[in-house]
Amino acid sequence: MEEDPSQVAETTTTTTTTSSVEGVGEGEERDLESNPLNQPLLKRSRTLSSNPLAIVGAKVSHIESLDYEINENDLFKHDWRSRSSAQVLQYIFLKWSLAFLVGLLTGLIATLINLAVENIAGYKLLAVSGLVEEKRYLTGFIYLTTANFVLTLFAAFLCVCFAPTAAGPGIPEIKAYLNGVDTPNMFGASTLIVKIFGSIGAVSAGLDLGKEGPLVHIGSCIASLLGQGGPENYRIKWRWLRYFNNDRDRRDLITCGASSGVCAAFRAPVGGVLFSLEEVATWWRSALLWRTFFSTAVVAVVLRAFIEYCNSGKCGLFGRGGLIMFDVSDVTVTYHAMDIVPVALIGLIGGVLGSLYNHLLHKVLRVYNLINQKGKIHKLLLSLSVSLFTSICLYCLPFLATCSPCDSSITETCPTNGRTGNFKQFNCPDGYYNDLASLLFTTNDDAVRNIFSTNTATEFHPLSLLIFFGLYYILGLITFGIAVPSGLFLPIILMGSAYGRLLGIAMGSYTKIDQGLYAVLGAASLMAGSMRMTVSLCVIFLELTNNLLLLPITMIVLLIAKSVGDCINPSIYDIILHLKGLPFLDANPEPWMRNLTVGELADAKPPVVTLRGVEKVARIVDVLRNTTHNGFPVVDEGVVPRVGLAIGATELHGIVLRAHLVKVLKKKWFLQERRRTEEWEVREKFTWIELAEREGKFEEVAVTNDEMEMYVDLHPLTNTTPYTVVESMSVAKAMVLFRQVGLRHMLIVPKYQAAGVSPVVGILTRQDLRAYNILTAFPHLAKSKEREKGN
Repeated sequence: MEEDPSQVAETTTTTTTTSSVEGVGEGEERDLESNPLNQPLLKRSRTLSSNPLAIVGAKVSHIESLDYEINENDLFKHDWRSRSSAQVLQYIFLKWSLAFLVGLLTGLIATLINLAVENIAGYKLLAVSGLVEEKRYLTGFIYLTTANFVLTLFAAFLCVCFAPTAAGPGIPEIKAYLNGVDTPNMFGASTLIVKIFGSIGAVSAGLDLGKEGPLVHIGSCIASLLGQGGPENYRIKWRWLRYFNNDRDRRDLITCGASSGVCAAFRAPVGGVLFSLEEVATWWRSALLWRTFFSTAVVAVVLRAFIEYCNSGKCGLFGRGGLIMFDVSDVTVTYHAMDIVPVALIGLIGGVLGSLYNHLLHKVLRVYNLINQKGKIHKLLLSLSVSLFTSICLYCLPFLATCSPCDSSITETCPTNGRTGNFKQFNCPDGYYNDLASLLFTTNDDAVRNIFSTNTATEFHPLSLLIFFGLYYILGLITFGIAVPSGLFLPIILMGSAYGRLLGIAMGSYTKIDQGLYAVLGAASLMAGSMRMTVSLCVIFLELTNNLLLLPITMIVLLIAKSVGDCINPSIYDIILHLKGLPFLDANPEPWMRNLTVGELADAKPPVVTLRGVEKVARIVDVLRNTTHNGFPVVDEGVVPRVGLAIGATELHGIVLRAHLVKVLKKKWFLQERRRTEEWEVREKFTWIELAEREGKFEEVAVTNDEMEMYVDLHPLTNTTPYTVVESMSVAKAMVLFRQVGLRHMLIVPKYQAAGVSPVVGILTRQDLRAYNILTAFPHLAKSKEREKGN
């Protein structure tokens, strides 16, 4: 995925602002009148090493990378050597215990959300159905519109006023976090609470969105809070949790949470694991695979237990709906050579329509950004306007459909006036049903279940399916992006299933595949065309439909749809990542990056700032005050040279983090004279667990004039095994290494070592490896990029 230079613009400040998308930061110049739809949402400095800004929630925030690399300083090495077998077992036990708790709590919260949605939406639809049955159509319209308006107001008010980061699906931010980008406040307690209740309100309001994306975010929030011992202000200082005070273990927990969220949404434990592996996780290993599978298994057990309990009628209106499982196992799937044509056509249509949906949504989100910039009231008005439009369409459009007589050969009840049912009577006389009302005048879960129904070849009229597809395509575009928790999975499933079933009707007797299965294939194709998932999506659909015979044709559809979509534009989550400005590193470097070396990148940056092994306090304070770097190479001069080295050579001891320097200043670990400390001296002042925490700011440090003349021994705090690359390495190769290892800093060392030559040429960060920043510093590469596209 490459970055277009037009997708990032300028800023003239390097200080953090708290401006939101609804307003402009003090240091950020923004001309709303001159911001066309093809301009970026953010403006930033056109330098190779600029401070990255990104939209997180409603704020434009400075973004930093996470420390996924193990900091092998003297304290870590001593801690590692001194760990007993009991402590190692304790750590392993705690990891599995937290994985269990992540699955348990995600399953319980998912059940709570489904219970609430099914009962709130169910009683609302029952009341409106009663009014329609009594021919009180205007009263029914007012009741439905008012109920949806209030529920949307509740969800939007929570997001706008209490936790803006809870709006949207949250999956792009999770992808960025697992890629190594710190997204502030995305996994806090307030975000979790608002996400839960906001999802209940938004889904119950009948908006064209799902709870699947929010459940992934909810699972990640639970994992993050468990790993850090709770919210920041009320954190549990449990001794065992000290092992998880680092970004590396928190990353693994959030991966388990994301998998658990997908499992809770689709009741698909294997699909949840593969979703994290394929879509959100950048770094993976077999031990993490086991723990994520364990978490999803716990979620599946919890959901199954509540389903069995609720089948006895003890959960109000919650029953068949809610925990969506679209069973089509009652159909025998048989294939013929002729079926390859419609199956391939579904994949082609899914790729084209999915790409078109991504393109149009990209434009809609830019327009919404301009509206949201005007303030909180405009955010609320936008959400409520979408709610009113949705309510009008859902209630009025079924009156355009013609009533169809019930088929006596069908065993299912026809017509029905309740909350669920595949043959809604709505405004039809007895013995007739309204097929469009069966899709619109119901919850989204039941709409999917109805359109996936098998052995109902004559149930839906083609015109009704066409209206349904057009309406949900429009609603899907205008609903995503408003200030409520929203997911893309279910709206895309509804859109895709409509044209899939239409194609099944068009094939008629030329195919033996049931129309309900065509709807399943259509839903899978649009999801692959928009989200570009294949393996995880295939397994999720198999677990959803409970029909393994669908596997071959589902694989064909997914592969074709993804291939077509990739030829047109990026996936929807990649587009959102770009819009928000999150510095996500893609797996595949640009081809022109092979023509540039990391040494040339270092030349385009300001000179690297280094510190000596025993450094003066005044020098450290000056560096921290006048730079924003988060890592500094530590070099020693005048060391005894090894055989073959010239006298006067300097030694690269490693890299020290800014957070560790701040801790040194706060604890005033100073020396009266320039000397190296003993190992026991540093252990008296610091622990490895303490250094793993990312707390403390330089602004909170107070240093006296006398202390400025003292010294600090940085050797015990320095990571002595940083990842280094030789200056002749290509940027493409360095980017792959940076991403796969999960680095925050990468040191560039000279190709030739000699007296007077610095042992470090430069230092690379995530921002330096982004395509846009490189093209800004090396404009001639943009021309070669255009030539490659032309070829």
